[in-house]
Amino acid sequence: MSQNTTKLSSVRYFDRRWFTRAMEILPGSITWLTLLLPILLSLIYPIAVAYFIIAYDLYWTIKSFRMSGYLVRGYRRLHLAQSVDWNGRLEQLRHLEGSLQEVKGQLAAMRQQHPSLASIWSITDRKTRLQYQELQSEVERVAGLAERSDKIMDPATIYHAVVLATYNESMDILHPSVKSLTEVDFPLKQIMLVVAYEERGGPETEANAHSLVAEFGDKFAMAIAVKHPDGMVGEVRGKGGNISFAGRVLTAEVLKRGIDPERVVVTTFDSDHRAAKNYFSYLSYLYAIDTKRVQRSYQPVPMFYNNIWDVPAPMRVIATGNSFWLLMETMRPHRLRNFAAHAQSLKALIATDYWSVTSIVEDGHQYWRTYFVFDGDHEVVPVFTPVYQDAVLAGTYLKTFQVQFLQLRRWAWGVSDFPFVVRNSLFNKQIPWSNKAVQIGRLFESHFSWATAPLILTFVGWLPLYLNRGFAYQSLAHNLPIITSRILTLASVSIVITVLLSLISLPPKPERYRKARFIGMVAQWALLPVVTICFGALAALNSQTRLMFGKYLEFYVTEKATKK
Repeated sequence: MSQNTTKLSSVRYFDRRWFTRAMEILPGSITWLTLLLPILLSLIYPIAVAYFIIAYDLYWTIKSFRMSGYLVRGYRRLHLAQSVDWNGRLEQLRHLEGSLQEVKGQLAAMRQQHPSLASIWSITDRKTRLQYQELQSEVERVAGLAERSDKIMDPATIYHAVVLATYNESMDILHPSVKSLTEVDFPLKQIMLVVAYEERGGPETEANAHSLVAEFGDKFAMAIAVKHPDGMVGEVRGKGGNISFAGRVLTAEVLKRGIDPERVVVTTFDSDHRAAKNYFSYLSYLYAIDTKRVQRSYQPVPMFYNNIWDVPAPMRVIATGNSFWLLMETMRPHRLRNFAAHAQSLKALIATDYWSVTSIVEDGHQYWRTYFVFDGDHEVVPVFTPVYQDAVLAGTYLKTFQVQFLQLRRWAWGVSDFPFVVRNSLFNKQIPWSNKAVQIGRLFESHFSWATAPLILTFVGWLPLYLNRGFAYQSLAHNLPIITSRILTLASVSIVITVLLSLISLPPKPERYRKARFIGMVAQWALLPVVTICFGALAALNSQTRLMFGKYLEFYVTEKATKK
């Protein structure tokens, strides 16, 4: 066992069951206390609740404006990244000195066209001014790379391994996902495909996995199907055990071929994930120039758009909202965490003993495992390109609603990381407490807000008026709903921005739908308050309450269906 892996396993000696249980109880208890306290205070001290809700609404209004700004900036970055020739940039990395001279020459030629140039603002033509700015930025970028060319990895030596996890999904789901890998703008002979399938999926799952390898295998550098045995000791049923088992097989194959694990970037995909065409070229560029590439995770933008036209309206709101929330998070890299499709070097995965086999939220948990193994020297780098995924769609509407709730509850089970993070923070003396405290605070706040914010914003403003008759005679009591309503109306500007971007970013409408379908795409946002409570706050509250009482959540594979 490596020294880094020992850091994680040795924490078990520090673990005491009472301490772990206390940390499991803490998030849920504070959440419930926060939700119940306004009811109690409305009875005994209603004015405090009134001023609290006004301040809280103002806070969320300001936050909504800030998040809208992140969303617009994130969408712009996503759009601009699609116009970049990433393969051209990879070629630049192989000839940095020549590339630098070339862009300097282009800049000099433009200056000759404007001999009296004092600043870029003296160029009256906007298009020319933008071209000049782009050239200046390009010179600075290439010059910066040339200064540290000895630390840049040759892109031609980088391999990408895709670990595609499947349980019992049909070929209608799997085939388009694998086929999309053959359509990327990156050399397929530098891509390895690992179809990680579960033994408990049955004979059909096994046949599907081997059929995919047989059909597409000769297109890649390597393609294998790896069966994860059922009932392995020390594992919970979940994706982590499956992809970790596949990761070990991948490592053996890579070493057998004499490839350095640091030169292999591993991306985990679910069965419905489809990478944008520039994903691997873009990721290769970021990985090649990163001097701390082993200590990094790389996070593309999940967009639940594969079947967005087919799913019911509440699911469309959830899918778009989740896509946009994750896009906003890319503009705050200090808060960015691994989610669904994410990438790390194979060397880092070996150091962390691959993914967790004891957590059903192995993606977010992998951030914390890597964070502690590398003594806090770990960041998630945003990759501003989409990985398209399915929105929730089951066989019937009622089943779809049920599956959606279960999926969001599983995501909210990330609160179970809290004891792990606190325990390892106490154990790891290499990370400054200023850093660890911020990390713990962000983890707690995200799950706390998830469970409480929609409920507080919707209901607490009315509590003093209806629960305390004495307070009902005060002018503040009657003005409170009006004040909060006006504040939240102001915050609704952010919803307008969300609606506009959702329409702009929609994939093309399938021919089977009429143009009137667009009306539903706008009207669906009237469901936002109901959706955030029923599928957001209640799902998070369910997970936190289960953790409080030790009713540990089991992995639930999200049912996937296609509409033909």
